[in-house]
Amino acid sequence: MSSHHSTTPLRTAVVGTGGIARSSHLPALRTLADAGEVEIVAAVDVDVDAVRAFAAGAGIPYASTDLDATLAELRPDLVVLCTPPAVHRDQAVAALKAGAWVWCEKPPCPSLADFDAIEAAEKAGDAGPYASIVFQHRFGSGARHVRRLLREGAFGRPLVAHCQTTWYRDTAYYSVPWRGRWATEGGGPAMGHGIHQMDLLLDLMGPWSEVRGMAARLVHDVETEDVSTAQVRFASGAVATVVNSVLSPDEVSRVRVDCEHATVELTHLYGYRNADWRITAAPGVPEETVAAWRDFGTDEPSSHLAQLRALVADIRAGRRHATSGAGGRQTLEFITALYKSAFTGAPVHAGEIGPGDPYYTELHGGAQGWAPATTRTEEAPA
Repeated sequence: MSSHHSTTPLRTAVVGTGGIARSSHLPALRTLADAGEVEIVAAVDVDVDAVRAFAAGAGIPYASTDLDATLAELRPDLVVLCTPPAVHRDQAVAALKAGAWVWCEKPPCPSLADFDAIEAAEKAGDAGPYASIVFQHRFGSGARHVRRLLREGAFGRPLVAHCQTTWYRDTAYYSVPWRGRWATEGGGPAMGHGIHQMDLLLDLMGPWSEVRGMAARLVHDVETEDVSTAQVRFASGAVATVVNSVLSPDEVSRVRVDCEHATVELTHLYGYRNADWRITAAPGVPEETVAAWRDFGTDEPSSHLAQLRALVADIRAGRRHATSGAGGRQTLEFITALYKSAFTGAPVHAGEIGPGDPYYTELHGGAQGWAPATTRTEEAPA
């Protein structure tokens, strides 16, 4: 619709009114609504009391339990999915078919097959609508600054990287029925927790070529893993280690990249500011060069707001958002490959998981000891 290119606020529907909608999406949407960029026109949730309370509290005029009816009646420009991953595919496809752009909370969807089905529902034209994923760590000013320096070759070649999401989740956390299950959470910490740091790693390092993974279930009574590690080779030749854990009392999120002329390190927990980045120059780099590297400019923390600003600009310009299409798929493909390698004991190469591969449709791949006990074993019709 041509209206996207004008200054009219993007009419936005929020689907799913739970914790992440209240804590992250609503404040970001309100900030942009105050700036005249968006207008929240609807809230949708399966729980009628929850959606009415959410809409009343946020001053949203329309509350519904029926997404299809909402799409047909209101024709929103943007649909924000804050629902569990198992329903993302159907909801995203419905929104796209109704002509709306989609911004989907992570995990994006339970499988590459689901992701590809969403992408197939996008319009064939050049101007969208497109579906994108919440990967807010790419959009803070720190990541933008470092990504530009890396792309320009300022630090020389990236050589070795570390990516760490070592968090702590107790038994009470996993007593919530949908957590720790493949069908409802999509995966363990590799999918639900470490996905943000791994997405940032790939965003900084460029395409990956090979992964060798390990996964274990050491503490929690869950279907999924509670810790995973991986060794990664990138197309550039650089290598990396990845650790995803929910067993770590000293919680930290870290990405470190060692290049020829500098080490760049980000240490934070759930979001970063410019001050959380550290650049250490190799011997012999001129002081003024280092000073320029360390000038990150205005501080924009990594946040839903930072990404939403970029997304709204992309919608207005009719261009694909960075976490949409191939830009979102590479992270899900990487995580899928980590699981496949961990459960098969073999290295997995980029591009090898496609239709016909059991890991293409389910991240556990039907692996002994990992697949849910109730997994169907019959062959899908050809």
